[in-house]
Amino acid sequence: MGTDTTVLVADDQAMIRAGLVALLSAESGLRVLAEAADGDAAVAAVRRRRPDVVLMDVRMPGKDGITATHEIIAETGGETAVIMLTVHDLDEYVYAALRAGASGFLLKDATPEELVKAVHTVAAGEALLAPRVTKRLLQRFAALGVRDARSELSVLTERELDVLLEVARGGSNAEIARNLGLAELTVKSHLYHVMQKLHLSSRTQLVIMAYETGLISPGQENARPRRASA
Repeated sequence: MGTDTTVLVADDQAMIRAGLVALLSAESGLRVLAEAADGDAAVAAVRRRRPDVVLMDVRMPGKDGITATHEIIAETGGETAVIMLTVHDLDEYVYAALRAGASGFLLKDATPEELVKAVHTVAAGEALLAPRVTKRLLQRFAALGVRDARSELSVLTERELDVLLEVARGGSNAEIARNLGLAELTVKSHLYHVMQKLHLSSRTQLVIMAYETGLISPGQENARPRRASA
């Protein structure tokens, strides 16, 4: 069916891969296009099949999942969303995966319902993180030190900054539209232009940019960077 969300499953453990394929194949509206046992095979399969979503294991032989994610995002311009799946609840994996352009991060103890919801969420252009990882991720951002925001964010209009701030707060497109009094299509248009101007390709990369430039910080969600004088 043309309206199905298409998925590629990449995991080096055959039993886990088979379980994920069976789970997703049984779900209405989802269709598994291909499987991959390592990062190289995942990148090659994305080039051939162009799935909407990739479920990507972090640790695989040869090319790891983070490197493969970076290549997939570059190859597809962010049109293929990547969800990182791992048993490792470690900041270094979360941060590296999101910097590589992953749209989501789930631990392998997630329920089937959570996994299916995650696939639908990122296919719709939203972002997600495992709840217990989010707080630690924000603390990691806070410890990075703030870059000078003026040169990086001065290319954005005031409305685009408003949209970026809402994204950093975790708002969905519908929530952002409601909060800013905009049509959802207008929000999507603003997001497209923000990503183009900042040379980013995923929603999570926008969140990272917002924290690293001081647009938002843990405990100071209304912080705004000072613009350069005109």
